[in-house]
Amino acid sequence: MTSRPSTVAAFPTARSCPFDPPPDFAALRAVRPIVRMAYPGGRDGWLVTGYALARDALTHPALSARHELRASPIPMPLAPSVAPRGVFIGMDAPEHTRYRGPLNRYFTVRRVRQLEPAIEKATAERISALEKADSPTDLVPEFAMPIPVQVISELLGSTDEITDEIQRLRTTTLDRRSPPVAAAAAIGATNARMADLVRLRRASPSDDLLSALIADGSLDDGELAGLAMMMLIAGHETTASMLALAIYLLLSDEDLRAAVLSLPDPYDTHEAELSDAMANELLRYLSVTQFVSRAATEDLELGGVRVSAGETVTVSLSAANRDPEQFDDPEAFHTAGPLRSNIAFGHGIHQCIGHNLARAEMKIAIPALFRAFPRLRLTESAGTLGTREGFTIHSVDRLPVTW
Repeated sequence: MTSRPSTVAAFPTARSCPFDPPPDFAALRAVRPIVRMAYPGGRDGWLVTGYALARDALTHPALSARHELRASPIPMPLAPSVAPRGVFIGMDAPEHTRYRGPLNRYFTVRRVRQLEPAIEKATAERISALEKADSPTDLVPEFAMPIPVQVISELLGSTDEITDEIQRLRTTTLDRRSPPVAAAAAIGATNARMADLVRLRRASPSDDLLSALIADGSLDDGELAGLAMMMLIAGHETTASMLALAIYLLLSDEDLRAAVLSLPDPYDTHEAELSDAMANELLRYLSVTQFVSRAATEDLELGGVRVSAGETVTVSLSAANRDPEQFDDPEAFHTAGPLRSNIAFGHGIHQCIGHNLARAEMKIAIPALFRAFPRLRLTESAGTLGTREGFTIHSVDRLPVTW
């Protein structure tokens, strides 16, 4: 028997702790793992907060990833539109498969291991820059952001100029205070710059992913530009946020920092990494990607409720990763690592293609920072640093530190 519960007024965003999901999610999940929710613009849809149901929703064949069908659970400067060619995160099969398929082999565990020297190089360069700079400094622009930007740029074959401009344009696009005209202009400029990059690599191929895709010949320049833009954006925004929030957490709790990092003897030249267990627990506990939305292409039943065709279902990844039905004592950070898989990178065919790369960047960059600066500390009390509430990606805008 299906039913229609009462409607939640809006997607919860207010946090009582920067490292925990909004407390409303736990209260909602305790009653039911799926609830009716109002979306900006007057549309109603659904909110999923339970882990098992989240996995079901993310693999349901009648729930579409197409951008133009979904409503956003948070206010955005522009309404959802058809995903540009190549941007497969906003597509369903078979289009999704055609674009993602050629990329899969470049993001396997084995391929990512081959990228570790590039990650170590980017990390070492940022640490060297910090050592030469005056203390205090802000680790978001000086460490958390540049490392994933440099790594994904090198992987794609992007230039510093194009990458820097893309970051600036994305700030305008995602800022809810941006006028629609400015947001639309930023999207247009982003597309133009990626088209410039494709033309550059076609005329001057190099040892990079974009050049390899051009040589493969299965995608035209418009598709390549969309695909490259998606990878450049996705390849640094989430990882930079994860690095910043994880470092913030470790700076806020000395005992946790010691347990997570297990720093080696300072005279030992071995380059320690975070364990896989620690990286996965940081991902589960912090869950910087707040939600994933899908649109029903037909009437369906999900978790005992009837979802009508055209309605949006939003999965709270942060709530699902704190579900006590899936994780023992989910509100605590487990230094032994989670015993079960989290969905910080999503689930199913749309799971983030770069999840192995993001883990590698976390595992290398975080311990390297604390090894280089064992006396690293915040210059402000943890409670005074605001976080990006009400955004798709949760993090801190600044991380002032000294050593």
